[in-house]
Amino acid sequence: MSQRFTVSKSDGDRRPSDMQGEVNQLFEGDEPPTISSSAEGQAAAAAGTETVLVLKGDSNPKESSPFINSSDAATEKTQQYDGKNMALFEEEMDTSPMVSSLLSSLANYSNLPQGSKEHEEAENNEAESSRKKPVKAPQLGTLMGVYLPCIQNIFGVILFLRMTWLVGIGGVIGTFIIVFMCCTTTMLTAISMSAIATNGVVPAGGSYYMISRSLGPEFGGAVGICFYLGTTYAGAMYILGAIELLLIYIVPKAAIFPLEGLEGPEAEAALLNNMRVYGTILLTSMATVVFVGVKYVNKLALVFLACVILSILAVYAGVIKTAMDPPVFPVCVLGNRTLVWKSFDVCAKTIETANGTVTTQLWQMFCDSPFLNATCDKYFVANNVTEIQGIPGVTSGILADNLFGNYYEKGDLIARDKMESVEDQDEPVTNANRYVLADITSFFTLLVGIYFPSVTGIMAGSNRSGDLRDAQKSIPIGTIAAITTTSTVYMSSVVLFGACIEGVVLRDKFGEGVHGNLVIGTLAWPSPWVIVIGSFFSTCGAGLQSLTGAPRLMQAIAKDGIVPALRIFGHGKANGEPTWSLLLTACICESGILIASLDAVAPILSMFFLMCYMFVNLACALQTLLRTPNWRPRFKFYHWTLSFLGMSLCLTLMFLCSWYYAIVAMVIAGSIYKYIEFAGAEKEWGDGIRGLSLSAARYALMRLEEGPPHTKNWRPQLLVLVSTDAEQNVEQPRLLSLTNQLKAGKGLTIVGTALGGTFLDNYEQAQRAEQALRKLMETEKVKGFCQVTVSSNLRDATSHLLQASGLGGLKHNAVLVSWPRNWKQGDEHQHWRNFIELVRETTVANLALLVPKNISAFPSNGERFTEGHIDVWWIVHDGGMLMLLPFLLRQHKVWRKCKMRIFTVAQMDDNSIQMKKDLTTFLYHLRIDAMVEVVEMHDSDISAYTYEKTLVMEQRSQMLKQINLTKNEREREIQSITDSSRGSIRRKNPAAVTTQLSVTEEPPAGSKEEKPEEESKSASSPVSPPAQVQLIHDNTTPASPATPATPLTPGEGAQSPGQQVQMTWTEKCDGEPAKPPGAATPEGIKDIFNMKPEWENLNQSNVRRMHTALRLNEVIVKKSSEAKLVLLNMPGPPRNRTGDENYMEFLEVLTEGLNRVLLVRGGGREVITIYS
Repeated sequence: MSQRFTVSKSDGDRRPSDMQGEVNQLFEGDEPPTISSSAEGQAAAAAGTETVLVLKGDSNPKESSPFINSSDAATEKTQQYDGKNMALFEEEMDTSPMVSSLLSSLANYSNLPQGSKEHEEAENNEAESSRKKPVKAPQLGTLMGVYLPCIQNIFGVILFLRMTWLVGIGGVIGTFIIVFMCCTTTMLTAISMSAIATNGVVPAGGSYYMISRSLGPEFGGAVGICFYLGTTYAGAMYILGAIELLLIYIVPKAAIFPLEGLEGPEAEAALLNNMRVYGTILLTSMATVVFVGVKYVNKLALVFLACVILSILAVYAGVIKTAMDPPVFPVCVLGNRTLVWKSFDVCAKTIETANGTVTTQLWQMFCDSPFLNATCDKYFVANNVTEIQGIPGVTSGILADNLFGNYYEKGDLIARDKMESVEDQDEPVTNANRYVLADITSFFTLLVGIYFPSVTGIMAGSNRSGDLRDAQKSIPIGTIAAITTTSTVYMSSVVLFGACIEGVVLRDKFGEGVHGNLVIGTLAWPSPWVIVIGSFFSTCGAGLQSLTGAPRLMQAIAKDGIVPALRIFGHGKANGEPTWSLLLTACICESGILIASLDAVAPILSMFFLMCYMFVNLACALQTLLRTPNWRPRFKFYHWTLSFLGMSLCLTLMFLCSWYYAIVAMVIAGSIYKYIEFAGAEKEWGDGIRGLSLSAARYALMRLEEGPPHTKNWRPQLLVLVSTDAEQNVEQPRLLSLTNQLKAGKGLTIVGTALGGTFLDNYEQAQRAEQALRKLMETEKVKGFCQVTVSSNLRDATSHLLQASGLGGLKHNAVLVSWPRNWKQGDEHQHWRNFIELVRETTVANLALLVPKNISAFPSNGERFTEGHIDVWWIVHDGGMLMLLPFLLRQHKVWRKCKMRIFTVAQMDDNSIQMKKDLTTFLYHLRIDAMVEVVEMHDSDISAYTYEKTLVMEQRSQMLKQINLTKNEREREIQSITDSSRGSIRRKNPAAVTTQLSVTEEPPAGSKEEKPEEESKSASSPVSPPAQVQLIHDNTTPASPATPATPLTPGEGAQSPGQQVQMTWTEKCDGEPAKPPGAATPEGIKDIFNMKPEWENLNQSNVRRMHTALRLNEVIVKKSSEAKLVLLNMPGPPRNRTGDENYMEFLEVLTEGLNRVLLVRGGGREVITIYS
């Protein structure tokens, strides 16, 4: 096909130069073309597709598009069009090709031959494509491409060597059930496979391609390797079948280890050794043929197929002949025991001649001399010898005798039913080697395992999809027709064998009772040799096919790169033949040959094939149930129930065949799955497991929406807020180390950062930040998600992050943010303001808040504490977060050897002994091991140091306030500030006051009287707050959006991460503080609070808070200065924003002198329970 687009003068008045200008205008600004070549492009070029585009002007074609074959230079040019018809879309033509261009590339698509790279991964260059020879388009139809290959692969060694024995042992009914189950399984699998194969273009690769693209690389790799092992062991089974035919039926004298004169185990061992030697020789020769050239194998395929079909026709002809003239195949029976007809000629003890009665060879086998007075075997003397017809014929009515099974133990005599036998049950069997014996113990499930390989091979058509003219039409029709044909043959043969052949002959596996003939051969017409020779060649051909197909399957898996250990097997000869894969296949096949028993190898490959078929059914059921938009098979006669039934049948048959082999096969597949999951290459094939994950996630999220989780299910779902520097690197990597150490909660983790600016301008920056977060999460082994939010300022961005993170019911319930570093420095004032706003927003949103102070001093994941304590200072009840966090931390190897101590504070009127007992009992019911200590805090006067600290704090705040105020504001507020400061000095009169400038803000004196607002504490809290500090368990205060705060440097003062004291100070216009249970409020202090002027009450509020912070800090430092980590309640910020800088100062004083502190603020709900 040749297409020529010529831009030339086409309208009457238009000049070529005008047209040239328009074309140039249309493609103005295009990038130079990027011309790449893919395998499809080569195939299209080779098939003779030529696209020529002649353009006047120097316009450039568009860039290559992501569509199939579009990278071919000639095809690319079809994206150019004359005129201005597409000017509206010209800026997008490099990413969105024109429809005609897409259709052209799809029309030129051709399937790739097996062993080549798939279309999505082809990366050959243009030079290679120019050297590639033209390839003929695939021309195979349904008959030659699918039907006959499937027939050849399905019919095999089991039909010729074991089918008669299966009917004899299992009975016609039992064997028919086995055949029906197996054929139903393969038919259902074929329906599922047809649906998958017709859902889009299937390049060569067969079942591995279909499963991996439907179920993902993990399942695909696991099942692909199982299918490979099954195909390889099938080769071993065919070779063993060929050797069995050769040594037992064709040339028995060729045995290297002679069987003559050997009995029992010795004879069995000699036979197995012969199989091993000849099997290895045959395997070597077959592997050599495959190595030299597959074309010879393909040329012989039709010959082997002809052998199979002729053999089956010979059997049917023989069945028809038995109705008219049954063949003469007598069987000699002594009593009811079948004799091995090998060393005698006449089936009689004596014969009458002219000279009188003469003993026969049979007599001499059981007697010590040929004379009539010889001493003979007791059973021989007591029973008569009978000659029966081995093949009575289809009209004889023998079917009724063969309906039910006869199962034997190994070494049992093959006896004929309904014949008299005189024997002494206590006497041991003598001359056992004269009788036909059972060579293995038989049972129903063994028969299933031995039979199932005879229905495998249904993938032969899909494996050749690259050679089919219309794969989507041929694969379903050809495969289902082949299975229907073979199933009909198998089911009819079960009935016909039972109707034609005597039961003892059917149970005689090696035909020893019929002169050593192949049992199915005795039924064939015109001669048993038709079957023997035909089955020998067909088994050899099937073995060659297995040795050809298996290495290519391994090569396809290796080239996909999903199993790193197998990459070497992707290499081969220059022409693509998989040399290394062939070597591996031969070695695995040899292991099957060394087993040397056809009956032992068959269940092994049954397992692997059943597992493969099971996953084909699973893939179809999954895709159907998920209703993936891309699931649109042309084959419409499928349903998920059929696929599910097929999958269930496969699983049932696996355990029927051999439960221990089934477990081993599953362990192998599971191990490969996990290996690919952890070490394999990341692949996104749009597989069904991803779709299932999406559906399951959607279902789970909808369930989460039904209500909040129960306390027993509560776990920390962390939103970790980090800040990044100018290079988008994370400034507090230890935050993620701490997150990893809390991962015993197994909850959601979202690592977020905020950026200032507009999204359009900062998109690249956001992408870099996200990559930095992902990289750090991978380094710290934090499993979760990362999110970057861009807004006009950091405060808003953080607030958006806090509000919008998570999805539905799967949202964060706790925020982890580090203490603002260097917050006292003037240029960092925005950081601590953002931090306090974050605390407020988390409170409003009912989120827990974790603030590690001095985060850089926290341990990395590689460190180990060999001893030490995690101290919990339980001041107020926060829902149990303080109890839960140390428990989670101690699950991690960093903190595992640390012991947990819980401190609580008792007031003057508390019974500290009883408190300790109650707390110990409470922890016992919580199943938490911890030492308990109750610290008594007595009332004491407010020290001069407290007044001094408060005054310094206030004056710092006022000075900073002045620095930040505008001129007008300064004039407006100067008077009130001065009065407030002087009043404080007159009131407190400290000995020496040193003012230090610090970045804090103090609330200006107002008309309101600030008093602590108290709420009654939770009943489960065994602690009462100190009198001087009104501690509040505030369940009504919600939390606020998080800001990435900067961590505190280790050298910044004596600051350290502290425990959250959930204290909240608020303002009231009137009334007096509510008295908490057990809190002693001295009347004197209460009077002072109520009687002083409003501005002095404000200062007294700060004084009381500073007093509490100092007292608590003094006690905590005394008890926990050596602790590896201190957790304490974090007090809430003031309700109004006038005292924010004081709040930061109070927290500094509270945690002063501690190395690692984790301030904890509960989210207003119980997170731990004593109930199971």
